[in-house]
Amino acid sequence: MKTVTLQELAELVGGVVSGDSGLSITALNSLELATTGELSFIVSVKMQEALTRTQASACIVPDELDEVELPVIRVASPDLAAARIHNYLLDQAFTAGGIHPTAVLGQDCQLGEELTIRELVSIGDRVTIGERVTLAPGVVVGDDVVIGNDCTLHANVVVAHGCVLGNGVVLHHGSIIGSDGFGFATNPATGEHVSKPQVGNVQIDDGVQIGANSCVDRAAFGTTHLKAGARIDNLVMVGHNCVIGENSVLVGQVGIAGSTSLGRNVVLGARAGLAGHIHLDDGVMVAAMGGVHNDLPAGAVVGGVPAIDVKKWGRATAAYARLPDMVRNIRKLRREVDRLTTLLAQKQEDGEEK
Repeated sequence: MKTVTLQELAELVGGVVSGDSGLSITALNSLELATTGELSFIVSVKMQEALTRTQASACIVPDELDEVELPVIRVASPDLAAARIHNYLLDQAFTAGGIHPTAVLGQDCQLGEELTIRELVSIGDRVTIGERVTLAPGVVVGDDVVIGNDCTLHANVVVAHGCVLGNGVVLHHGSIIGSDGFGFATNPATGEHVSKPQVGNVQIDDGVQIGANSCVDRAAFGTTHLKAGARIDNLVMVGHNCVIGENSVLVGQVGIAGSTSLGRNVVLGARAGLAGHIHLDDGVMVAAMGGVHNDLPAGAVVGGVPAIDVKKWGRATAAYARLPDMVRNIRKLRREVDRLTTLLAQKQEDGEEK
């Protein structure tokens, strides 16, 4: 367990201490659970009142927060500062656990000296693994795979043949990298499906993290490419030949069809779906359950199915809830129009008779 001063933590995140800068901190915790010696955080000045109830010894707060009795670190982004401090407090030097006797290693592998390869790991032929890599129980690594330094593959991860992982990649439990892409041709006469060989690979760049039970398909030809810093949640599907741009975020149950590309810092909300062969440029945001069928320019924010500008989608959604009342009103108006039309016709007939 690390013990550091509040001042040291403030310097780590470029913050300013108000209060006892020499206060000792051992952990970061939520406002509700924090106790003596622990640091907590609030992300908004609206949460200031909660500081009077916490048992935390200190708190990370927004720059503009009023003076409080509790020692604080003032920063521009408390959420970001809390994440960096939490990682720092939990960080431990890598301890190599060696190769477990039940692990199976193929031929002509090049393995780093500092590794932890746990029970029942299977490693194929000609695999290259860097330093400070952890392969948890049940991991399967196919032939000709390359794994960089400081990677962690959690239990039951599969990295299929020919795939490449950069440095600092984290693959959570049950994720599958390099399964065959969903490609086939259909005989129009018989309806028979003929599978297309998927002979490409997957490349995952530095610092990418992929959640539990997510799948990234290998390319039909070439490479399915996840660029540096991307974050992929649980139960996400990335199709063959997709390109996921730097620092993009794919939230749970997102599905992306083949050959679609994302620019930098794209955010796809939960259960968003993207058609194949389209491009979303830098900074695009898709609301949860949005369905995108066409290219989107940089900075576009969309929602709905098919996805449209998010403000227009919000107005349309509000109108949708009023549709039953609108239908009733339209029916009333139609009856009134019919009544007035009939009345007008009668008056015209009466006038002609006179």
